[in-house]
Amino acid sequence: MFLRAGNYPGRVRDKTQANSAGPGDGLVKAGGIVFIVGAVATLATMAPLFLGTDPFPPIAYAVCMLMGVGFLISAAGVLRRIAAQRRQARSAT
Repeated sequence: MFLRAGNYPGRVRDKTQANSAGPGDGLVKAGGIVFIVGAVATLATMAPLFLGTDPFPPIAYAVCMLMGVGFLISAAGVLRRIAAQRRQARSAT
């Protein structure tokens, strides 16, 4: 794919593939999914409190902890991506 880069008068080849996954991308996606599962569980466990029905068993509240776990997984993916970019920048200089 050829793109114009800034004020460069010619065409520049883009070396990044659109479908290439970098280090940490999988962790960020997995963390997002785990976070969403935890958020849905949180909504489901809080609904009976507002509706005046019987609350769910304690295991349902434990599933809510997946929000924090998903956040930590995503943060690990971001830190892994940062470390890879730093290594790449150091090797380029």
